[in-house]
Amino acid sequence: MAEISLDFQFTSSINAVWNALTDSDTLAKWIMANDFKPIVGHKCQFRNPQWNLIVDCEILVVDEPNKLSYTWIGGPINTVVTWTLKEEDGTTYLHLEQTGFEKEDQAFNGAKYGWANMVEGLKKVLEA
Repeated sequence: MAEISLDFQFTSSINAVWNALTDSDTLAKWIMANDFKPIVGHKCQFRNPQWNLIVDCEILVVDEPNKLSYTWIGGPINTVVTWTLKEEDGTTYLHLEQTGFEKEDQAFNGAKYGWANMVEGLKKVLEA
C-alpha cells in the first residue's frame, strides 16, 4: 500500500484554515464544486465537469478544529483523506494523509501533485 503524506504551514489562524477545509463555498475556490458538510456520515461529491471528474465522499471524522477525515473515491482511486491541524506560535501546521492507494502509480502521483497544487490555491484563498 502507498500513502501520500504532505505538510503545509500557514500564517492564518487554525480556525481560518479549518473553515477553508470545511466550508463548501471556500472549498469550491481551491478544490472543486461540492456539496460538502462537516457532519459525520454526510455523503457528498466534489465535481469538476471540465475533467469529467466526480469524487464521492463520506465524512468519517470531524474534530473541530483539529482533525477532518473523509473517503475520497473517484475513478481508480478508493482512498481516505485526513487533515490534521495544529497551531503553534502564530503558525498553523496542516498535515494531509491520503491512504488506500494500492501502489505508487499514475493515480497516486496525480493525487500527490494535485494536492500540492490545490494547497497553493488554499494559500491564496487564506491570504485574500
